[in-house]
Amino acid sequence: MNLKMIMAFVAEEKTDIVLEAARNAGATGATVFPSVRGEGLIPEKTFLGLDLTAQRDVLLFLVAAPKAREILETISIAGKFDEEPGSGVAIQIEIEDAVGLKTQEEALIQEIEDSI
Repeated sequence: MNLKMIMAFVAEEKTDIVLEAARNAGATGATVFPSVRGEGLIPEKTFLGLDLTAQRDVLLFLVAAPKAREILETISIAGKFDEEPGSGVAIQIEIEDAVGLKTQEEALIQEIEDSI
């Protein structure tokens, strides 16, 4: 099966918007790691030892490779990644192999066949 993983690091308030956009673009599911911490180009300040950085969510999508770029661009637009600094970043990674996808296998195969 030809798969890619899309990893999106999004501002907490954008999570639901990005999840919905990914599903509408063809993602069959997602794993969400809520409330992670990250640091941008300029480190955030602290106040009396309290961290003032905004929380981020990490979203993982395992998608059919032919749909990956479309999903990546769709979530970028929905999350306004290029318009609003700090709103999010997304990358895609090639997957060599995967197991445990029996419930999604039919949908993924159909997406791959439709794109050929």
